[in-house]
Formats: sequence, structure tokens, C-alpha cells
Amino acid sequence: MKRLLIVGTTAVLLALSSCSTVPLTGRSRLNLVSNDQVLPMAFQAYNEFLTENKGAVLSASNADAQRVKRIGNTLIASVKNYMNNNNYGDLIKDYKWEVNVVQSKELNAWCMPGGKIVVYTGLLPVTKDDAGLATVMGHEIAHAIAGHSAERMSQQMVAQGVGVLGNVATANNEKKQSVFNTLYGVGTPLVMLSYGRNQELEADRLGLIFMAMAGYNPQTAIAFWQRMAAASQSGQKPPEFLSTHPSDATRIAQIQRILPEAQRYYKSTNGKPVN
Repeated sequence: MKRLLIVGTTAVLLALSSCSTVPLTGRSRLNLVSNDQVLPMAFQAYNEFLTENKGAVLSASNADAQRVKRIGNTLIASVKNYMNNNNYGDLIKDYKWEVNVVQSKELNAWCMPGGKIVVYTGLLPVTKDDAGLATVMGHEIAHAIAGHSAERMSQQMVAQGVGVLGNVATANNEKKQSVFNTLYGVGTPLVMLSYGRNQELEADRLGLIFMAMAGYNPQTAIAFWQRMAAASQSGQKPPEFLSTHPSDATRIAQIQRILPEAQRYYKSTNGKPVN
């Protein structure tokens, strides 16, 4: 029991003292794990994914692969330029950027910590043009730059610590322990889903800025997300408060609100916003 109490208390104390700042948005994020811990796992997982999907990875000579890589490399260059010129270079110094395209009907794309990017061909008809691709790839790169994977890992660690402390505190009262476990079991997943939605909206904001820095008009993002919403209508979605992703309406409304901010970077020629 004493050991459990020490473990739980340590997790909570670490949470109170381990925060960092997300580039551009300035949001304070929980950060209990470092790149030294996260990136090797990400690189290994990426290599395993490519091995398992070897037959589906498009060759470098494929026209779709060339287009996706060109746009991805343009975004990467702009992000690296911004990070290195604004005192965030240490956050990406160990990144090993890579872009691959996988033959699949799935409407998906992702960027692992460390800059490992995959776009599925099923998404290409929805992205439609270069700006559409820049929208989704900028969004996925933003997840990596904002450290969302590490943040989620940190949140899980703290949630486990709180669970330990709660059970220790109510150990001598079976009724209180039952109530705590019920509230903890229901409340914690909802809080984690909320964190997921907030991260999605933050990635939208950063992604718009990144695509603008790379020379793609952020106003085109609205049309992409509208096409994405239409393409997803065939499947029933859970209520927004039970989903890690914001509703289509919420996402598009936020993009419309933050477009003026992203537009300032689009008009820039040096990676800094125009006043």
C-alpha cells in the first residue's frame, strides 16, 4: 500500500512540475516523456508498418507518390525553417523526416513523432488538389510538432497515478471506494476524449499556419474539410462529447475563425506573420 501511494503521489507531483509550451499556440502542455523516449519507439513502429505493408507502398517513380512527397517536403522545409528560426530547433533536431504513400481505400493520413508521414491513396480524391493535400499533411505534421503523442502518454501516466491515490485514500471504506471507482471509470475517459478533441483543433490551427508558410492558401482548407465531411457521411458518428475528434461543424467553424491569423503567414515571404 505504501509503495502504491508513493507511485501515485510521484505521478501527480510530476504532472504539476512537467510542462512545456506548444510552438505558435503558446498552450502549456503536460510533458512527462522526452523525445529520447518517444522517437525510438515511433521510428521502430514506422519501420514495422512499412515492412508489413511493403507491397502497398508506392514506388518513388509513381506520380501520386511524387506529388505527395513534393508537397510534404515543401511543408517540412517551411516547418523546419520556422522552428529553427524561433528557438524551437531542439524540439525537432532528432526528427528523421520521411514521406510515403500507401495504396489503400482508407481515408487517412498520419505523422508519427519524429516526422514519419504516411498518406493513403484513398484520401487523394478527397484532397483533390495540392492545397487539399497541404491541408491534411499540415494538420498531421502539426500533431507531431505539438507533441500530442507524448502529451497523451503523459496524461495516461497521471490518470493512472490519480487512480492509485484514490484507491489508497478510500481503501478503508468500501462504499467510498466503489463511488470513486465509478466516477473515475466514467469521468477519466471523457476527460481524455476532451483532450483528444482539443488536440485536433490545435492541429487544425497549426496546420493552417504551416500550409500558409509553405505557400498554400489556407482559405482552401474549408473546402477540403467540407469534402471530408461529405465523404464520411456514410458512417454513423458518435456524439461529439464521446469522440476524440470534433464534429465537422465545430472544426469548420473554428477554421473560419482562425483563417485571418493563418492568412497573415500566407502573405509573408520570411515565415513571419504580416501585421
